[in-house]
Amino acid sequence: MQPNIPAVRTGITYVGRTAKGLAAGLFLIFACYGAAGMAGGAIPSNAGWTAPASGVRIYVESNGIHTGLVLPVTAEGVDWRDLLRPEDLRDPRYAGYSHVSIGWGERIFYLETPTWGDVRLKTVAAAAIGSDRTVMHVEHVPEPHVDADSEEDLRVITLRPEEYRRLVDFIHMSFKNEGGERPVHQYGYDVYDSFYDARGHYNAITTCNAWTGDALRHAGVRVGAWTPFPVTVLGWFAA
Repeated sequence: MQPNIPAVRTGITYVGRTAKGLAAGLFLIFACYGAAGMAGGAIPSNAGWTAPASGVRIYVESNGIHTGLVLPVTAEGVDWRDLLRPEDLRDPRYAGYSHVSIGWGERIFYLETPTWGDVRLKTVAAAAIGSDRTVMHVEHVPEPHVDADSEEDLRVITLRPEEYRRLVDFIHMSFKNEGGERPVHQYGYDVYDSFYDARGHYNAITTCNAWTGDALRHAGVRVGAWTPFPVTVLGWFAA
């Protein structure tokens, strides 16, 4: 006589159903998050803003994961060399470039995910839950130009002097500068970039791309109300 084993099969079926339920729940969470992010990015802040005919030319760049703001080293009385010094680079010669690219994000997520190929679910999940280990990523670069062969998306924005100074104030406040001391830095991905200690709490709401949107919004630029993804930032500016 064959043994009666429906209880074992029932157990396997239960586990399978639980796994499917969890997968469906996770899919629903990600779908809702994506939809909310796209909706938030479509709601305008500073709706009446228009770019001036002349002013300070800045750039928004994206590598598909992280966005950053590319600013002139010197403009409107602001000199980034007071904070971002040549000795902070593996090769100080790169500090001679005319621009700096600045972004904010979670330390481990930034350090371990320079490209999509480096993204790991564990890293993303840990950052999304929340972290106070935030950093500023700074690259010393020549002035960008739109290039069809470039791996990065790039947008140009012209700011009025007062808008640029508000943007600079926001960025300065993002650096952790305790008691007037310069923020602690460490070398970056290459010879021309560095990481600095930052202020702020990173999570699924306050992402690196949300920081970029917040910076532009603080300056008075027309941008989405919440910009958690690169497209929600770049989509406001002509390619």
